[in-house]
Amino acid sequence: MALGDSYAVAPGTRVYDNPDDACRRGPLTYPRLWAQQHPAYAFVEASCSGATTAELGSQQVPQLTADTTLVTVQVGGNDIGVVDVMTNCVLTIDDKDCVAGAEAAKTAANGKLPGALANTYASVRANAPNATVVVVGYPRLYTIGGTCGIFGLSDTERTALNSVADTLDSILADQAAKAGFTFLDPRAAFDPHTICSHGETWVTSLEWDKINESYHPNQAGHRAGYLSLLTGLTG
Repeated sequence: MALGDSYAVAPGTRVYDNPDDACRRGPLTYPRLWAQQHPAYAFVEASCSGATTAELGSQQVPQLTADTTLVTVQVGGNDIGVVDVMTNCVLTIDDKDCVAGAEAAKTAANGKLPGALANTYASVRANAPNATVVVVGYPRLYTIGGTCGIFGLSDTERTALNSVADTLDSILADQAAKAGFTFLDPRAAFDPHTICSHGETWVTSLEWDKINESYHPNQAGHRAGYLSLLTGLTG
């Protein structure tokens, strides 16, 4: 069963089951691709764009059962307002405003996210006592000093956004370990493929006409990034 937010569903892939559905699920995401490669498994997709830990607990976790054998969980970014942080960095002129927003998100993450994740993970274990659980992290978005030059965000702003991802992943990894779950860290795999890198880009850049597609794994990010890492952990 796949639990999670927009990173576990289709924003960034541009291919949807139903583009008008608020959950924005689609066929080219890493949980769907994993399920396609493992047809012996019955697959349930509970993930929904915009989900927080609270919504995961109330809407997604109850779909787990004692028969569930594998769970992926990707949640936490919406709890600390990552979308607002990114929007603020895009819209503000002064670097210090972006940095201040990023620092506020990190403070919120360190303050409230550990407890929220601990409760979520405990609920996952209670509902799926026999399952292997993989907690999925978030990539950094930018290569600092890369190919983007002076256009778009400054490297100071890009560094601030990367630091939010690092803080978030550190908390996810710590809480996963405490729960006895496996943490899938995507950063090393994604780093050569982030925005402004010299390689094939695995995350979408800012698109003013498609804001809800921005800053998400694209098709390559799901296939070559997350799917490869998940397969390496689970077979």
